[in-house]
Amino acid sequence: MKPRLRAVRRREHGQGQSDWPSDATVPEFLIGPPKPAAVLVPLARFDDAWHVVYIRRAYSDRDHHSGQVAFPGGRYEPPDATLERTALREAHEEIGLHPRTVNVLGRLRSYLTITNYRVTPVVATIDWPCAFQLAHDEVSRVFTIPFDWLSQPDNYELRPRDRVIPGKPVSVVYYRRFDGELLWGATARMTLSLMDALVFE
Repeated sequence: MKPRLRAVRRREHGQGQSDWPSDATVPEFLIGPPKPAAVLVPLARFDDAWHVVYIRRAYSDRDHHSGQVAFPGGRYEPPDATLERTALREAHEEIGLHPRTVNVLGRLRSYLTITNYRVTPVVATIDWPCAFQLAHDEVSRVFTIPFDWLSQPDNYELRPRDRVIPGKPVSVVYYRRFDGELLWGATARMTLSLMDALVFE
């Protein structure tokens, strides 16, 4: 089976917003236009099933997302020309994934984060097994979660969470722990968007 992305209308998984999706009202404390960024959402097929590839960020006092589960990615730079190139460049730098081994399928909708980035997820398939080379100052681990497990509603829930800036709490997606890893927040929302958009033929 080959995966492809389909155009879907935005569907909220419960009430409230998390990390302010691009069509939500931008909070007043975010000053200036959001900075463009992109992440790569890699898909790999093995053991007769599709898996989503994640990273755990390295622990650092300078990283707002230190130690969290995420997708490889970062800020758009003018030489990138496109957000797809941003995602591929960052994945190469962070986990050693060479762009020539990546088959881009398309984009998911973008998200505004509390740090005022507009993050665009770029979905792609990669070969498996893959000899990852981690930039250990940025990434501590690469791991996968089966697509079928991620798509099961019993494996995730919405929880209220206070904003960093005082105000009305937001609803945040939390998955159950898988292989000791906690998938939550914007990365979990992106994962649910992937579940909505991805079909197999």
